[in-house]
Amino acid sequence: MYRIRLFATRHARAFEWLYAGLERVMIAADPVFRRIGYQRIERPVALIERAAKGLLFDCKMCGQCALSSTGMSCPMNCPKTLRNGPCGGVRPGGYCEVKPQMKCVWVLAWDGASRMKNGDRIGEVLPPVDHTLKGSSAWLRVSREKAANLRSATEAARTVVAQSFPAARRNEPSTAPLAPEPPAAQGRTEA
Repeated sequence: MYRIRLFATRHARAFEWLYAGLERVMIAADPVFRRIGYQRIERPVALIERAAKGLLFDCKMCGQCALSSTGMSCPMNCPKTLRNGPCGGVRPGGYCEVKPQMKCVWVLAWDGASRMKNGDRIGEVLPPVDHTLKGSSAWLRVSREKAANLRSATEAARTVVAQSFPAARRNEPSTAPLAPEPPAAQGRTEA
């Protein structure tokens, strides 16, 4: 498992690309997920996520995945579960002070982030772990939030356009007069 974790950080750029593609697919599937119900698909998606991320990254399923901002090195693998950088006890060669046979998770994170397109995100401060999300699908939660933001932005743009038409009509009336409506369209019939 440890060797695969090292492989994942060495190939962080490829996994970043894969993650971005998976996120786009899940956001596109949002209408289907909403119709089925996110509560119903949580368990199967979490099982798939646990299997994939457990194998590749030795994921602990904290529910708040930070892999895309930590060079594909899971900070929950740190024996001290530090989420925002290494402790002061990193040994020479980048090894962990608690588990001397293991490279420090944060040394691996910086190495992986240096290979990623958006590797500068490693400098962002992560919030503390919310233990109520443990075991839930981070993929599903993040894609649901991004899809909701996308829907609200689209709706806001539609509202702005729809609200601007009456004002435009008052400010600049049409150049050609409208044709009178036929009596049938007005609800009257001529006898």
